[in-house]
Amino acid sequence: MDFLIVSIIMEQLQSGTEESSENSQQPAPISSESYSDNLIATLPTREGWSTPLTLFKHCWLRAHVLKNFLLVQDNFKPRSDDIILATHPKCGTTWLKALAFAITNRSRYAFADHPLLKKNPHKVVTIIEAKFISEHGGDLNYIESLPSPRLLATHLPLSLLPPTVSTVGCRIVYLCREPKDAFTSMWHFDSRIRKGDPISLEKAFTMFCEGCSSFGPFWDHYLQYWKESLARPQEVLFLKYEEIKCDPLMVVRKTASFLGFPFTKEEESAGVDKEVVRSCSFKVLNNLDTNKTGGVERAGMIFIEHSSLFRKGEEGD
Repeated sequence: MDFLIVSIIMEQLQSGTEESSENSQQPAPISSESYSDNLIATLPTREGWSTPLTLFKHCWLRAHVLKNFLLVQDNFKPRSDDIILATHPKCGTTWLKALAFAITNRSRYAFADHPLLKKNPHKVVTIIEAKFISEHGGDLNYIESLPSPRLLATHLPLSLLPPTVSTVGCRIVYLCREPKDAFTSMWHFDSRIRKGDPISLEKAFTMFCEGCSSFGPFWDHYLQYWKESLARPQEVLFLKYEEIKCDPLMVVRKTASFLGFPFTKEEESAGVDKEVVRSCSFKVLNNLDTNKTGGVERAGMIFIEHSSLFRKGEEGD
């Protein structure tokens, strides 16, 4: 099946999921003060790929991510010059973070002594809703203290971000990936971090098509940001993983211009744009010691090795 056929199947299957979701009682927005585990326990929950998933406003989230999201919903204050990197998990998040960080910070760091040589890309770009990825990720006080323009990241669908993200002028770069490749990468990743026997490929695929995967339904995630890119093309850039694989230099130049950090003629003559591509390539990042060792603990439950973030990075896997 090609990309189009998979999309049609998933949209048809998701229509049933949306109907059942609409029949489920969903609570009104919850403030951080009124939040409680007991309240989250009343939401629809089902087995996930590695940990149980909870349905909140038509999106399946792990319980600890939902808890962090409620804080984001009430306390995250977008700025007009924020840059937000948005992806569904396993759709090129690590690559996009590395590229965006290198592009926006190229005047601050020499490539020979670059932070990406010493830190995993998830350590240098703060993810808004997850305390366990970045050194300060999910720490909203830290996020508020960052100087503008802030470079942030999220896996949340657009519908779960504060509405002001779409009204104050934030720039969003969204990266999508061919669904079968994204699914395969997610299954391998969750199988590696899951405690106990991994979920079977067949069962995971069925759940994926039903819309039940972390931050899913998968197709809704894509559609929300794609529609926003049509409505706000000057503020939302919709990229494809396959485009970066095919012509990374073109995408890097395009992204730099969109973010307000265009390469000068002098930089292009000096090969600065080509060095961004090279230093952020899968081959280079995958071979760095910082990405081969260590990791982060997720919500006190699962340890994510840095090496698990780099598998193949291929198309048609």
